[in-house]
Amino acid sequence: MPVGTIDPHEEHEVHEQQRLLGDVDPSLTDATDVARLLDVDPRRGLASGEARRRLEKFGPNELASAPPVPKWKKFFQQFQDPLVYLLLVATGISLVAWFIERFHGDATGEGAEALPFDAIVIVIILIVNAILGYIQEAKAEQAVNALSEMTAPQTNVLRDGHVQRINTVDVVPGDILVLGEGDTVSADGRLFAAASLRIAEASLTGESVPVGKKPDTLASAKALGDRANMVFNGTSVTQGTGRAIVTGTGMNTQVGKIADLLASTEDDTSPLQKEMNRVSKVLGIAVCIIAVVVLIALACMEGFHSAQDVIDSLLLAVSLAVAAVPEGLAAILTVVLALGVQRMAAHHAIVKKLHSVETLGSASVICSDKTGTLTRNEMTVERVVTPSGEVELTGTGYAPEGSMINLDGSPVSDDVRHEVIATLGAGILANDGELREGDRPGKWDVVGDPTEVSLIVAGKKVRAGRQYGHFQRVAEIPFTSERKRMSVICQDTTEGGELTVFAKGAPDVLLSYCNRIAVDGGAIRPLTEGDRQTILDTVERLSREAYRTLGEAFRPLETNRLADVPGVRANAAGQVTDIADQADAIETGLVWNGMVGIIDPPRTEVRDAVAEAHRAGIRTVMITGDHPLTAARIASDLGIIRRDGAALTGEELDELAARGDAAFDKATSEVSVYARVAPEHKLKIVESLQRQGNIVAMTGDGVNDAPAVKSADIGVAMGITGTEVTKESAKMILADDNFSTIVAAVREGRNIFDNIRKFLRYLLSSNVGEVFTVFGGVMLAGFLGISVPGSEGVTVPLLATQLLWINLLTDAAPALAMGVDPSTEDVMNRRPRKLTDRVIDGEMWSDIIFIGIVMALVTLIGMDMHLSGGLFTDRSLDAVGHEAQMTEARTMGFTILVFAQLFNALASRSHYESAFKGFFANKWLWGAILLSIVLQLLVIYVPFLNTAFGTVPLEPGAWLECICLSVFVLIASELRKIYLRARRGMKRLD
Repeated sequence: MPVGTIDPHEEHEVHEQQRLLGDVDPSLTDATDVARLLDVDPRRGLASGEARRRLEKFGPNELASAPPVPKWKKFFQQFQDPLVYLLLVATGISLVAWFIERFHGDATGEGAEALPFDAIVIVIILIVNAILGYIQEAKAEQAVNALSEMTAPQTNVLRDGHVQRINTVDVVPGDILVLGEGDTVSADGRLFAAASLRIAEASLTGESVPVGKKPDTLASAKALGDRANMVFNGTSVTQGTGRAIVTGTGMNTQVGKIADLLASTEDDTSPLQKEMNRVSKVLGIAVCIIAVVVLIALACMEGFHSAQDVIDSLLLAVSLAVAAVPEGLAAILTVVLALGVQRMAAHHAIVKKLHSVETLGSASVICSDKTGTLTRNEMTVERVVTPSGEVELTGTGYAPEGSMINLDGSPVSDDVRHEVIATLGAGILANDGELREGDRPGKWDVVGDPTEVSLIVAGKKVRAGRQYGHFQRVAEIPFTSERKRMSVICQDTTEGGELTVFAKGAPDVLLSYCNRIAVDGGAIRPLTEGDRQTILDTVERLSREAYRTLGEAFRPLETNRLADVPGVRANAAGQVTDIADQADAIETGLVWNGMVGIIDPPRTEVRDAVAEAHRAGIRTVMITGDHPLTAARIASDLGIIRRDGAALTGEELDELAARGDAAFDKATSEVSVYARVAPEHKLKIVESLQRQGNIVAMTGDGVNDAPAVKSADIGVAMGITGTEVTKESAKMILADDNFSTIVAAVREGRNIFDNIRKFLRYLLSSNVGEVFTVFGGVMLAGFLGISVPGSEGVTVPLLATQLLWINLLTDAAPALAMGVDPSTEDVMNRRPRKLTDRVIDGEMWSDIIFIGIVMALVTLIGMDMHLSGGLFTDRSLDAVGHEAQMTEARTMGFTILVFAQLFNALASRSHYESAFKGFFANKWLWGAILLSIVLQLLVIYVPFLNTAFGTVPLEPGAWLECICLSVFVLIASELRKIYLRARRGMKRLD
């Protein structure tokens, strides 16, 4: 949204916020004093009622936007179009012609129209067209606004003592921001807790490298980029965790203060938009050439003998322009895309930009993470393996109900029970997740990573909290995708306050930091090579059984002061403020507890979705950080690879990359499962697939996925588990984190694109038919009896007002209805289209021109049948009789052209398939056809409309002629489709 000037109300809100802290600089003030000034308890956050009161007082947390465009201005913008200017010129020419005829034709003015009906009708139609365009744009704008609300950024805050996820616009001064890797900072704030926190501030300061953040109070004022204890609106967390007190929101943030320097950027023009611009340009050039040719031909054949001849010729040129250009094309395209995107949103696929739909329908590879997308993301700890044995935990999902049993069903020994509790105890302490009982019995709310929550659930099942509930966290070394482990330092609040390190992580990684092992119910002895091999063998076995494994370890620090731990650095006051940067001193000499096996079963619907994608020529690729055997097992269960298929690891990808792009591309063209990969591997895989000419969709949730998601042709973010950074990078958001939703969105994208081609075929062939009718009618006027032999001047076969009526009403309704045509059976049985393919290709142009010629022929034949001196008649009439006859013939041609276009609407639903296949499938199209027929009847039988549009009532016999001639458009189309299907069948045989 573009940034605008602050209105007086917003300026008042800014001043109100500034009064909260007065002249206090938060970076130079202790965090507890900042909390006191903002009247908030950092341990509980604001109360919900107080947050609502502050929101009303200080306003929403958003930058001042440009003032909305008034409705009246939006309406008049409908007239800012070159075609409208052309029609206004036509109006002026019509007024001049009427004025000359009325007041300078003869002394009495008899025979001239009392009012300039042509000019009046053109103006009325322009107003009606503007109203329809305004309504259509308003609907499309509403659809886009609805999607914006669905994709509104959210923020974790501490309120009422609990972490809550709220819309970013609802953040208020005094809120406690809970920051984690991948979050976008939603307001300016003063840090009071941080662990390995690094924030990318390039958008604000220009600093390209993420900045380390610490809560220490600054000794002196610093430049914006050096305020290490402050976080700023619009920046993003790249590593670690932290908590900050919000000191400013909206226009009172640093971004708000420099809002006038922010410029709104224009959206890139999509291939579809470029194609529409190209088509409009081609049509404009073509019609100008045709108009010039006609005018030159008329000047050479008949000459211009009076001002009236010049005026008539100019009106003819205007008629050709009106006939060539489908006025409502842009509005119809926008509405069809908006409706399609709304349908996608109803099925949990939220597309952020309308024109991304065409890219979505062209996807040839879908790269997906495993957890949550291909699987249920209902992580459950089923196995716990300790040095003394292996047990199974019963119960599934997040309900903490279940028990501990041996694999053979026998009771668990005391030693093993003790080791299991110790293993899970470490898991629930080295944990940032949260499990809460929901608002109804049996419902549990999960906050944080599902894997971490599964450890909490398992710990509750064995009541590990009873033995480890007295430990209180005092420091943290957070998990990162590079470290693959997390450690916390906890203080025992019952006995001497001694400190203990608890760690969890990938077993093979965590094991390398262990030199001891807890056995026989808790006895500690040195870790042998045999122990290491046994543990790694167990990891491999569990991975083959599709379990995700996590190792657990601990280390007693034997002191109650962190500064006394060997190797830990402290300041002069004995305080340790950078423990997260001292992992080497803390994560050493760990004691191995055991490991857990976590299962996340595949989604039942995903296998069918993968099969459907395969039929559609779309390859599915799994990219995960899990063990290769786990990844291969899940992939084979889902049909992504065969049972004997293998996964390629990150290390193997590095070896391939060292050999060059050719070796890397060859591997990615053949392998569909990648395991133990780092963020840079995901990006390399996407780029490699793109080099091979694929249109790549890439799913992601974490901040480490953002580069690959942004680089992909279709970046897809997880709506439930996805970070704000990834959502901002993506073009589509999955509200349900389900892979099958991606395939459904591709299907919908293909259908939308098919429908766009349908109504383009319909509109353009209909308009080409109008151009050929006007062009042929003028050039063959004498042969067809349109002009009286020996007469002077130009007689147009159809009036500009009639052509406008056709384009405005009988074109728009069917085209809109075709935009919501049901998908065809083969929509997912064909290869993806390439983005380089033309929306309107050579075959489609030939179809458009063929139908246009047929339409013009039947229209001119129908007119000729009601004119003397033509091909089918040989009656001679004087000029007065010919004028009346011409009015009837125009009415015939006008009506035949309308009905021919309605039959063309039925024929245009497919380039190959018969119109009678699914003949009544689109009820909206039949409604549009019925509406067009009723409107045409009004023009023919309502007297004042007769005068306005130059029509006369038709006899029943004339109606029979109209139907018989116009239906020939459908017959010709069916014959052409039979030929095309036969030719395509012969090519397949070859």
